[in-house]
Amino acid sequence: MIKSPDTNKARLHRHTRVRGKITGTPERPRLNVFRSSCHIYAQVVDDTKGVTLASAASNEKSFEGGGGNKQAARKVGKMIAERAAAKGITAVVFDRGGYLYHGRVQELAEGAREGGLNF
Repeated sequence: MIKSPDTNKARLHRHTRVRGKITGTPERPRLNVFRSSCHIYAQVVDDTKGVTLASAASNEKSFEGGGGNKQAARKVGKMIAERAAAKGITAVVFDRGGYLYHGRVQELAEGAREGGLNF
């Protein structure tokens, strides 16, 4: 019998390895990305206090359109950049969450950069 690999388990392993190297500080909080099959989520987190400073997602009521494509990911990136700028955050550390820097994760990062976040 052929067993299919558990891709989420492998992603979580990559994520824990990356999280050992990346932490969010008050000066440069961490921009965390979570991607599901239907939506994409982003949070700006201060790990020293354990507090989420800003968040944006494609499943919010104010969000226009679907959430599982590149255009939606870019919109979420711009939304998180606006909300972070409103809190006075301009520089972040990007945490791709164990996902490849490709597709929706890359579009979210580029949208955040367009919105004014530096990383």
